[in-house]
Amino acid sequence: MREPAWRKTGTTPDYRFSMANERTFLAWIRTSLALIAGALAIDQLAPEIAPGPVRIALCVILAFLGAGLAAFSYRRWGRLEAAMRNNRELPFSAVMLVMTIGVAAAALLFAILVLVAR
Repeated sequence: MREPAWRKTGTTPDYRFSMANERTFLAWIRTSLALIAGALAIDQLAPEIAPGPVRIALCVILAFLGAGLAAFSYRRWGRLEAAMRNNRELPFSAVMLVMTIGVAAAALLFAILVLVAR
């Protein structure tokens, strides 16, 4: 695999910052896996939680959030690494807000479904 172009610019940052950036990337990957696993678990282990179309829609939304987060996390890791190499301010990302709203909405909807199912 070839090296990204941004690795040829600037200077190598302190390895501690690069390793912290990598740990953050891995945390985002774990979160995306948890979203995908949660979608699969709801579909397979709790089919009675909601009518089929509602349950499937929720699972698809969670799975897409997980897939999107996985794809976004690599891009974000590279952007942060490039900013550190070139001694620039770290870039802002609204993905945290999108993920927070998405997960909070799904949790609220699941809570309502659990209460209604009883």
